[in-house]
Amino acid sequence: MGVFQTIATGSIFRKPLFAIAACACLASGPVAFAQSLTPDSPEVAPLELPTIAPPAGKGDIPKIPNLNEYANPKAPQNNPLVNEPELVLTAKLSDESEAIGRGLVWRVFSPDPGPDGKLALLATAKGGTTSFNLAPGSYLIHVAFGRAGATKRISMTRAKRTETMILDAGGIKLNAVLAGGGRIPPDRLRFSIYEDHEDANGERALIIPDVKPDSVVRLNTGTYQIVSNYGTANAVIRSDIRVEAGKITEANVEHRAALMTMKLVREAGGEALADTAWSVLTTSGDIVRESVGAFASMVLAEGDYVIIAKNKDKIYQRDFKVVAGRNQDVEVIASNGASTAASANQPAKGEEPLD
Repeated sequence: MGVFQTIATGSIFRKPLFAIAACACLASGPVAFAQSLTPDSPEVAPLELPTIAPPAGKGDIPKIPNLNEYANPKAPQNNPLVNEPELVLTAKLSDESEAIGRGLVWRVFSPDPGPDGKLALLATAKGGTTSFNLAPGSYLIHVAFGRAGATKRISMTRAKRTETMILDAGGIKLNAVLAGGGRIPPDRLRFSIYEDHEDANGERALIIPDVKPDSVVRLNTGTYQIVSNYGTANAVIRSDIRVEAGKITEANVEHRAALMTMKLVREAGGEALADTAWSVLTTSGDIVRESVGAFASMVLAEGDYVIIAKNKDKIYQRDFKVVAGRNQDVEVIASNGASTAASANQPAKGEEPLD
């Protein structure tokens, strides 16, 4: 009744007949009520949507007009080389070894260089034994297994061909220990592999840097120089290792070195002084390592050294000895007898001023 009164007394409806019509519109639903408020609105024809028939059977795809079928790349009509002769390739580490089942990278090149002087790469594959469909002609086949590899020229005819490539390669597994058999933390140990011969400048070409311990590196048969770094200072060992075909060569080198931790203190066993500049020298005066901080930790080869600590323009010095396999802390006492560092504007006593 409240709704009827609100509509009947409004400015839109003038006579009771219209009020009765409005009441009938309310009873007929929201759509009829909206049409009564806009009697002059044009009628809109309902939108007719095309219907797609349900699939005729399980697994059937409904036909959609103006849509091409899926182009299967394996279909013969979509592979222009499918009718060409097949080349099946297998690789071995040596004549006596089994075929390599994984980890190979195959590449097929054109034997003739292009305008840029490079051989055109025609096809690639990864894994173990593989095959290529190649038109009759000559090709260069390269197979890589880690850092080992082999290349062979192959001529294709209209007949299927099977080829086994011998890599003549093996592997090397590297590790290191301390004098007396002590263990070296893996994060402080790294290896580098170099060629066994020197160039005209007396240097060896680097083959693989930053090799982690206990990792297997695949190489062609031959002799290589192995450089082992314990830490980042002067604990370095060089050795020549022979790699044999079809075998894994395990090599363990021995480091005669120790981890030294140095600190500048006011008294024995005291707290380390911050902002200290450190220099470690050999007894002949060669700089081995420099660092800045309250503590200076470094791996040093066994031998005699000199520590120089600089803190607030004061220089302190101490001699010490590194014993292989014996890690130790070295304290430098900040005594009153320290020398004063010379500055650019104020030279030390007995020195000439700098230009």
